[in-house]
Amino acid sequence: MRILVINLTRFGDLLQTQPVISGLKAQGHEIGLMCLENFASAVSLMRDVDQVFPLPGAALLARLDADWQSALNLFWQWGGEELHSFAPERVVNLTATLPGRLLSRFATEDVQGFAMDEFGFAVNSSPWAAFLQVSSRSRGCSPYNLVDQFWRVSGLGAGERTYRLAEPTIEAKAEMQARLEAVSKGQASGYVALQLGASDDKRRWPIGHFAALAMRIWNEQGLMPVLLGTQAEVDLGERFAREASCPHINLIGATNLTQLAAVLTEMHLLVTNDTGTMHLAAGLGTPVCAVFLVTAQPWDTGPYAAGSLCVEADLDCHPCGFRHRCQIDHACRSMVKPDALYHYIRAFIETGQWAAKAPASTGVRVWKTVVQPDGTMGLESLSGHEDVDRTSWVHLQRHFYRQFLDEVEPIPPRKASLLSAEVTDSASRVLGQAGQLLFLMGEQATALAQVPLPMVKNKFLGNFERVTALLAEAPLFSVLGDMWHQESQSMVSDFAMLSALIKRYSRLVEVWRRCL
Repeated sequence: MRILVINLTRFGDLLQTQPVISGLKAQGHEIGLMCLENFASAVSLMRDVDQVFPLPGAALLARLDADWQSALNLFWQWGGEELHSFAPERVVNLTATLPGRLLSRFATEDVQGFAMDEFGFAVNSSPWAAFLQVSSRSRGCSPYNLVDQFWRVSGLGAGERTYRLAEPTIEAKAEMQARLEAVSKGQASGYVALQLGASDDKRRWPIGHFAALAMRIWNEQGLMPVLLGTQAEVDLGERFAREASCPHINLIGATNLTQLAAVLTEMHLLVTNDTGTMHLAAGLGTPVCAVFLVTAQPWDTGPYAAGSLCVEADLDCHPCGFRHRCQIDHACRSMVKPDALYHYIRAFIETGQWAAKAPASTGVRVWKTVVQPDGTMGLESLSGHEDVDRTSWVHLQRHFYRQFLDEVEPIPPRKASLLSAEVTDSASRVLGQAGQLLFLMGEQATALAQVPLPMVKNKFLGNFERVTALLAEAPLFSVLGDMWHQESQSMVSDFAMLSALIKRYSRLVEVWRRCL
């Protein structure tokens, strides 16, 4: 079967499509990949792609501003000549935006993931797709790595997923080895890469911290820092040079993607913010130490490579929401200290393993990525945060949401909840109220299916709004509230489907409440 995978997102997210592509390829399918034109060069870093369809998004937008007929002509030329020559029999659309849904319907009617019906309304092929859409809007609410969500949205089930990008060519590696040696002149026993930039300046670890860490690594381990980044981040390298007194190699803005991949394979380690470079390193097998700040958190956007290190500030407000206005001047950026990172990095350099315990009073949460028994990527605490409320709640979410999204009967976890009395009481109250409202809605939906009385309809709509508001306003259940709102609204015209949905949610909140 010819399958078109659509991912119209950023560099890092595009790379994280690799396990889906390899999983589909392993089933014997021919794979086409549609991505934005400005990221098309990244496909050279990927495996198992038979044909690439770069969408000229910028050109289309520019022509729309000038002449919509010209823009439409460009689109038809691209779609008719390029896409239709591939003639996909199925689309796996991993982009929930309106353009992504439109393109999926333009390509074929058999769509897995984010689709559109004949009336122009958004349709999700599974609860996993709905979950991916709503959880991506709320920071701290998704307990699953994006790769695992892509996998389940694609309908690949519980199969083994491998995140392995294409190996750089011998020529590219030789070129980068020569460039490194030309600067280091044999002084270094090896190299450590530093990715100074991030997609948002607020998510960037301070340059002074990078410099302090680099100096310790050089002075105590003999590994020379290598600076990586884009042309737009050249000033960060200049600032680093002013703050660091150790020799280093500055490759910021001096590599293309092929060269970047090649140089990463020469590194002993990459220290990075939450970036596309992090995902590239993970897919190449380069060890990663990543810092997650502000809206970035490792549970969903962490590196998909077992044994990676993820560090974040130990603050109740971290990670913050996308539209959150920080009242503490982004204190998370300064809480992750160079000494705390070096504690773990030193152990890794000397033994090949991250330190098992955190130094006293570090103010950070430190995690090692591990593959869970169900095949998903999870996190193991190295800083004593395994049994705190936040982690315990993440584990409960992983347990219940997996069953709910797979549409199987929910069962309590084997391990008793370790939540504090305060969190337990809060969650139990919300689940109890939601259960009562859902029970009433189920009864009213049954009555309405038989005799659509206006009074019963009004009561049903009132309870619908109460459930939606209750879950949406509870921080512990905001994603569940968004999912409920999205899924229930798509079924309002079919009382049989709506009644079945109400029963699913009722059963979930009942079992979840009982386990607390």
